[in-house]
Amino acid sequence: MVLEKAKIGEEHEALMSGCEAIAVALALADVDVLTGYPIRPYDTVINFIARLIADGQMDADLIHAEGEHSQFEIVKHACVSGARVFTGSSGVGWVFAMEPLVVTPPARIPVVAICGNRAVDDPGAFGCEHNDQYLVRDIGWMICWADTAQEALDLILMSYRVAEDPRVFLPCSLGVDGSFLTHAMNIVKLPSKAQVDKFLPRYDRGKLRLHPDNPISVAVQVNEDWLQELRRTVNEGAITSKAVVEQAAKEFYQIFGRQKDPFFEQYMTEDADMVLVGAGTLSLSVRANVRKLRKEGKKVGFVRMKWLRPFAAEEVRECLSRFKAVGVIDRDYSYGSGDFGGIMFHEMRSALYTAKKQPLVSNFICGLGGREIYEADVREMVKIMEDSIKAGTVKTPVTWVGTRSR
Repeated sequence: MVLEKAKIGEEHEALMSGCEAIAVALALADVDVLTGYPIRPYDTVINFIARLIADGQMDADLIHAEGEHSQFEIVKHACVSGARVFTGSSGVGWVFAMEPLVVTPPARIPVVAICGNRAVDDPGAFGCEHNDQYLVRDIGWMICWADTAQEALDLILMSYRVAEDPRVFLPCSLGVDGSFLTHAMNIVKLPSKAQVDKFLPRYDRGKLRLHPDNPISVAVQVNEDWLQELRRTVNEGAITSKAVVEQAAKEFYQIFGRQKDPFFEQYMTEDADMVLVGAGTLSLSVRANVRKLRKEGKKVGFVRMKWLRPFAAEEVRECLSRFKAVGVIDRDYSYGSGDFGGIMFHEMRSALYTAKKQPLVSNFICGLGGREIYEADVREMVKIMEDSIKAGTVKTPVTWVGTRSR
């Protein structure tokens, strides 16, 4: 990490990986308690946190757990006691922590974690896929994805701001693509401590803080008597989170000059007939190829999703219904689902169901296991969308792109 010229808290630029940028964001956010257990590729964040603490650039308690389950249990209890917390995992480590992952949202505990996206075994693989992150999609976790080290830093600060808002009090998971983002080096603009303090207030749990002077019950047994009502309160927090994300993005832009568009980013879509939609670092390859295809006269654009939960259905519907064709790129799979498509594909089709003008929606399963998304892959996707526009219908809803034949 290049921090020799200036210390954390001073505004400057530095060359660093996504994991290092996240570690800096955690130091700037004054995180109190962190837990770690080594599993690639997320664990590099904890390595840099340990260095920052050792160098005196961060004052926090770093607890080395004996497994991922304990990691999330520790931060859950620290957070309910009033500490700002951080942890993370990847792949099967994320799966092993499923019990605390499930119980954190209904207890209204705003844990912030990263999921260093990697394939869920078996077979064993370290390459990037998004299925690990999607495991918490429907249980109350907020979910966002970064595509650069800069955005990883920004979204960590945003995650604390949104999760710790008393109107929300829900955990948030930031997805960072394994290797493509966790370990790739970029120039990052590091904000000053004064800027961060202006944007991010201290975590205040209020009357919900677990303390000897405030004896309250957390995660009590209720069964049929109150469970449905409690589920509804979590849903109300999830609904409110959308407006909180919008407000946080507006204030972030005013202070830092970034993250103007809260939920998704549009690229060369103004006069596009068709767009590709995706999340994470696949955006780098797709944008480069969109520029190439534009020079050839093809009216194609790209929409990159930043937040999946909360899902901005109205904004997505308004954006995507402008185009003749939409191609959703999934770095994941949903075996046995409708049309046997990917997870984001179903999210987009659901949002577009009530649109007055509906585009032709195709799904592309691509880049699994850390495979690159090549120019030939993007050209194949665009050709399929062009054929759909000519035919006026989608003949093949789902295509596995760049896959060898059996």
